[in-house]
Amino acid sequence: MKTIPWWSWAFPLLAWLLLGLKTVMPVSGLLLPIFILALGGAVFAAVHFAEVIAHKVGEPFGTLVLAVAVTIIEVALIVSVMLSGGPDKAALARDTVFSAVMIVGTGVVGICTLIGAARHGEQEFRIQGANGALAVLAALSVLTMVLPNYTSAPGATFSVAQLKFVAIESLVLYGVFVFVQTVRHRSYFLPENETADPHEVAPPTMRTTMLSLGLLVLSLIAVVGMAKALSPTVEAFVADSGAPESVVGVVIAALVLLPEGIAAMRAARRNQLQTSFNLAFGSAIASIGLTIPVVATVSILMGQPLTLGLDQKETVLLALTLLLSTLTVATGRTSILQGAIHLAVFAVFLFFAVVP
Repeated sequence: MKTIPWWSWAFPLLAWLLLGLKTVMPVSGLLLPIFILALGGAVFAAVHFAEVIAHKVGEPFGTLVLAVAVTIIEVALIVSVMLSGGPDKAALARDTVFSAVMIVGTGVVGICTLIGAARHGEQEFRIQGANGALAVLAALSVLTMVLPNYTSAPGATFSVAQLKFVAIESLVLYGVFVFVQTVRHRSYFLPENETADPHEVAPPTMRTTMLSLGLLVLSLIAVVGMAKALSPTVEAFVADSGAPESVVGVVIAALVLLPEGIAAMRAARRNQLQTSFNLAFGSAIASIGLTIPVVATVSILMGQPLTLGLDQKETVLLALTLLLSTLTVATGRTSILQGAIHLAVFAVFLFFAVVP
């Protein structure tokens, strides 16, 4: 970690150059695969820099840095699309946040559990931390995406007063979670009985860490910028395929969550499932706890419509995911079975997103 690999700065640089080129050329033809290549490279660069920072500051601060950074930039992407799309994008925030919860709660958790169990047999983690994170995630999910269907406001929305209250509540819950994770009960989120990495080296210097932090931010901005640049192509493809518009939210969430997802999978492969769960549940909590207050503020100040309530099918999938996650973390040990079940639900989510 004494030097920064050339590819870790070259791909974000290529992404930034392509974003500049996009202003004069459409993202199509030969330029499209280059965009996709640069996006993938920027994702892996972000994961690399996040792991450098995590090695320096330790857990759970390392995973928190990546989760918060990704979510802040995700919020910026959602808000920019909302403002440019007008009333037609009223449900974008809901679709993206719901997709993030489902991708993390079924896809990322399932793959991490399956990878870890296939390589190491049963894996252990701290029940206190996982249960606490899951409780916060359940509260935030229901308050922001289920409750709007049962208020006096018309449609799947909140009134202005209700929206303000839920936005503040979400921010407070996220703040309390971060305080518990990093200060009051930090030990709940620290690895326990996990195999040390045989290739572990000395922590990076402060100079390398700060440089990695700056490059992490630039890489994540590049990822979101590329995702936004590719969004018209994605929307056109979705429209041509006859899939519902909510699929766009799934794609945006998947692209933005790539850095965290890959980092979590690599941690599981190293028998560090606690780190994987910190990343997975932490990113889902941040996705709701930071996104909803910001989009609520934009909705109120700009008069933008905001649809938050899920339909019946999505509510059932959300409830199943929360129940399944509760059962998975109940014993503090995981096996291939839990991973297979999570991935089965993930496949159902993807199928019904395309074929509602």
